[in-house]
Amino acid sequence: MVITETPRLVIRNWTDTDRDLFREINADPKVMEFFPMRRSHAEADAMMDLLRGMIEETGYGFYALGLKETAEPIGFCGLAEAKIAPILPEGTVEIGWRLATRFWGNGYVTEAARALLRFAFEEKALDEVVSFAVAANLRSQAVMQRIGMRRDVDGDFDHPRVPDTHPHLKRHVLYRIGRSDV
Repeated sequence: MVITETPRLVIRNWTDTDRDLFREINADPKVMEFFPMRRSHAEADAMMDLLRGMIEETGYGFYALGLKETAEPIGFCGLAEAKIAPILPEGTVEIGWRLATRFWGNGYVTEAARALLRFAFEEKALDEVVSFAVAANLRSQAVMQRIGMRRDVDGDFDHPRVPDTHPHLKRHVLYRIGRSDV
């Protein structure tokens, strides 16, 4: 199932041929620098299956990104319900991403995220999309800014699912973009 395309990317649902890439990004310490855990192969497989099912059921999820020219998977970018009420109201949709490190620095996430914001506002008729990241994650914040999102300083929060054993990962910054901003 193809969600949308960009000049260089196909944004689509996951396939079994994506497992190695999904395992790689979920175990890579650089990719997962701002997350409190790494996933084993079995955990990554289970998560990929969950994402694939969510996309099939709802049309939302963290979609696979594949290079148009080679069909090689490179990571993911997607739209999903944030599910951190009461910090964000139920039904709030977030945009998020991860790429294998060998694909960093090529503008792929920015390209995919812009396409998915258009999809969110035009196809899904959303009024707003948010994104959030660990306060120290300047790379993700730079993407948020490049795609036109604005920081909501009053919305910054301590993420409830980050364990107290990782206090440096708790504080998150919140960015927002509305349909009228695109």
